[in-house]
Amino acid sequence: MSTESQQLKRTLGPVSVVLFGLAFIAPLIVFGTYGVIAQASQNTVALSYVIASIGVFFTALSYGRMVRVFPAAGSAYTYTRNMLNVNFGFIVGWAALLDYFFIPMLIWLLGASYLGMAFPDVPQWCWIIGFIVLTTLLNVLGIQIANRFNIILMLVQICTILVFIALCWHYVVAANGVGGLLSAKPFFNANVPFAATMAGAAIAAYSFLGFDALSTLSEETINPSKTIPKAILLVALIGGGVYIASAYFMQLAHPEAVFDNIDGAAFEIAKMIGGDVFFTVVLAGIILAHFAGGLSFQASVGRLLFALGRDNLLPNSFFGYLHPRYRTPVLNLILAGAFGLVGMGLTIATATSLVNFGAFMAFTSVNLCALKLTFDATLGDKPGVMRGIVFPLAGAITSGWMLISLDKDALILGSFWLLLGLFYLALKTRLFQQKLPAAAL
Repeated sequence: MSTESQQLKRTLGPVSVVLFGLAFIAPLIVFGTYGVIAQASQNTVALSYVIASIGVFFTALSYGRMVRVFPAAGSAYTYTRNMLNVNFGFIVGWAALLDYFFIPMLIWLLGASYLGMAFPDVPQWCWIIGFIVLTTLLNVLGIQIANRFNIILMLVQICTILVFIALCWHYVVAANGVGGLLSAKPFFNANVPFAATMAGAAIAAYSFLGFDALSTLSEETINPSKTIPKAILLVALIGGGVYIASAYFMQLAHPEAVFDNIDGAAFEIAKMIGGDVFFTVVLAGIILAHFAGGLSFQASVGRLLFALGRDNLLPNSFFGYLHPRYRTPVLNLILAGAFGLVGMGLTIATATSLVNFGAFMAFTSVNLCALKLTFDATLGDKPGVMRGIVFPLAGAITSGWMLISLDKDALILGSFWLLLGLFYLALKTRLFQQKLPAAAL
């Protein structure tokens, strides 16, 4: 297969890339996870998001540095194989597949559960199949088509968040006056141990999962060496700001972390501040957010598989194939959609565990790559001590801490997945006596 036939088409500008990044993290997720974090952090949700935002910020800087040097579709896999080791790069890419494969599955599963709240008589499997068919079709038609839909869906999310915050603001002022808008309680409570806030931060960090997936769009972005790093940082900062502000105003409106249903905490607050109509608006917004997230993540996993196939780490004839007209990895997209059907037999907890394992392993490896990049004079990256050593080291420690802090089931399932990857790697190199491709720019 010629090199030219395995090139993606550059069509995305800076605004489109940022909107895709926001779709990856799905800002409305803050409403879906608020109750769980409030319970874990003992009602210091805003501070938990501040801590998580700082950790993600360091990792975002590392991704930005790496994508300037390696503007390719493989993300953490590409960086690790070039900076550390080819075999280790494959294992990191294999682990990242857990993140990229299971996030769209998890998004479709969650979206179907929310639709079930609105239409309880319709079986959940109908919604899951509907999500998969529609997102696969849009992604196969090309990144430009997906981009147009994504812009509309992101505008809906942003408007929903702004209205939610405005209604919280109005509710607090009506109950406690303008002075009620200023409070330190969402950030600090002397009676709450710091360990509880950190437990909340570990969960809050999950809300950021996906910001790194922007790097998989490098080969479809105009001037990726400049656009992607800025977009990654912007998405991390915007996401952190939205999460902190939303958590702050929700706690002001509902000071106690006591809810009839922890998973539906935000819906209770929405009904309290805006009545049944706004409850319906928030529910619709969250469903659209999950559709946008599924659309973006399916596009991302298709491109990661494409990078692995193009490098012959997966069978090239299948995974390295691009549709001759649409220039999209159509077989990979269909495979990702088919894999999403597995979601009908999984629990949300299991899918989340696998997503977290893959994401935090990728985050840790990218920070280590950025740290090594600081000492590699041949690649033209010359940061200062803070940006070159302190920040990636802090990012690696934070990501590594989150990785080993996952629950037992997540570590067991993730380790089993890594063993499968090692077995495949051994089978490929020994039975077929095929050398892995050398790292190259």
